[in-house]
Amino acid sequence: MPARAPHRTVVVCHGLPVEPGAASRTGRTFPALADQLARESGWRVATCCLRGVGPSDGNFSISGWHDDLAAVVAAVRSAPGAPIWLAGFGITGSLALCLAAEDATVRGVMTLASPASLACGTKDPAWALAMARQVGVVRDAHFPGDLVSWASPGHLDPLQAVGAVVPRPVLVVHGADDDVVPVADARQLVEAGAPRAELRLLAGAGHRLRADPRAVALLLGWLERQGP
Repeated sequence: MPARAPHRTVVVCHGLPVEPGAASRTGRTFPALADQLARESGWRVATCCLRGVGPSDGNFSISGWHDDLAAVVAAVRSAPGAPIWLAGFGITGSLALCLAAEDATVRGVMTLASPASLACGTKDPAWALAMARQVGVVRDAHFPGDLVSWASPGHLDPLQAVGAVVPRPVLVVHGADDDVVPVADARQLVEAGAPRAELRLLAGAGHRLRADPRAVALLLGWLERQGP
């Protein structure tokens, strides 16, 4: 009897909270989203709360979230070579591109309302830290030890990464009225991945695509189009 093919898995991850105190609520609806995706697609679907979000300990940093996402991928991989796809909202979509550029076994990436750069905090690290504390993803009073290093994305560059991810499938989904991450970021990501990266703009949609059923429909359709 031939060995059973590894089951396809998609890891779906929340974005960075943008409202005061929202860290405790962020990710709360993602288990229901995972159940819906699994039920309607037949895929195995994993989700998580990265450090500083929901019940997860720790404090947010760009590099920390990258490491967390990599750990989730490693944890859900049922067998060596088991096919895994990534779908990230906001900053985790950008990090998913970076991770896929490093890990050739990731079969594809979908970003939703994701920035083209992870360096937005480097212009004013003190402001970025204040915002992180306000939304609740940084909780410890003495964190971080080095403010400049905390705000820096280091080697993580989504624009460079997307070029390394293609020709694996990349779908960039963005709200046409996103007032947090400009639509220009989505266009930059697609241009960097041309001609294989795809762009879908949702008319009238803002930044919170998790609440937009059209974004969920696009995610389901994208999963349906993926190979075995």
